[in-house]
Amino acid sequence: MNASEARDLSVDQLKDKLSQLKREQFNLRFQRATGQLEKTDRVRECRREIARVKTILREKDVAANA
Repeated sequence: MNASEARDLSVDQLKDKLSQLKREQFNLRFQRATGQLEKTDRVRECRREIARVKTILREKDVAANA
């Protein structure tokens, strides 16, 4: 998901996406610890998607309070 797609989502949808990404990040960390992780670059992608969603949530929060 890129930033323009994320900006089209509502706040509730973004929060759901954030919880889904955090769950995926946990699973990826667990797989890496047990040696079962095949796509190591997915950890980085997941971390960046979490940051992207958090940034957009913050932008929407600031816009609502302004």
